[in-house]
Amino acid sequence: MEEVERELPPGLSEDYPLAASQIEAYARDGHILLRGVASEEEVAAYEPLLSELVRRGNRHDKPVEQRDTYGKAFIQVGNLWEKSAAAARFTLARRFAKIAAELMGVDGVRLYHDQALYKEPGGGHTPWHQDQIYWPLDTDKTITLWMPLVPIPETVGSMTFASGSHRNGLIDKTVISDESHRTLAQYIEGKGFPQKTYGAMRPGDATFHAGWTVHSAPGNPTDLMRKVMTIIYAADGVRIAEPDSNARRADLATWLPGLAPGDVAASRLNPLLYSRKSEAP
Repeated sequence: MEEVERELPPGLSEDYPLAASQIEAYARDGHILLRGVASEEEVAAYEPLLSELVRRGNRHDKPVEQRDTYGKAFIQVGNLWEKSAAAARFTLARRFAKIAAELMGVDGVRLYHDQALYKEPGGGHTPWHQDQIYWPLDTDKTITLWMPLVPIPETVGSMTFASGSHRNGLIDKTVISDESHRTLAQYIEGKGFPQKTYGAMRPGDATFHAGWTVHSAPGNPTDLMRKVMTIIYAADGVRIAEPDSNARRADLATWLPGLAPGDVAASRLNPLLYSRKSEAP
């Protein structure tokens, strides 16, 4: 584990209370914005450490304008939690995991993986897509936390979600690309799904969205880096599905090492982060 910190930031274990109406809204829409999931002071303690790991892990070697659509969308660095004790405190935080479990209505959640998604100044849009086309998991109980580490102005904004699209499951297997953007935009229009974006966000605000929720993100016309950390969770006990695409075969090898279709998704990279049963008196 590479260390980029001398003192560990404070833990993130305290409860973030959810209202029944928020859990119902997530089930209905497949996404929700929660303000202040972490305080700005907490995020400020982690941001420099996470950003240093992103700097080290950035593999782009061309200017933004010379990359393809996917490359223009963001700098993407995964499994930061394995590289730093501080990053592990963030990714494995009980506070975040408990929210994920309660929104999905499950007893516990495991980590699928984390990834930083930093959109550079002048970075392009993120095309419409469904996250779960990449994940060889036999469930619809998956969820992603998306948290900015810096203020995000309305001109950059949160992601845009097609509300209710998660209830239709797999729509198209096309990976994030110009093709996925065209295909899913037509699908959204044809089905009449309402589109929702949450606008400006503060550090520590977070959106949560289901694995099948169709979503996109605008480009970054500002001169500031859009720094976002994401954490993907799956319900405890979920089994691995037979991978039916190259993307899912790659994910199986990367995020579920040593496991095979039919196994419980619980490799060494998928620790149990929250369990209601284990906390019961």
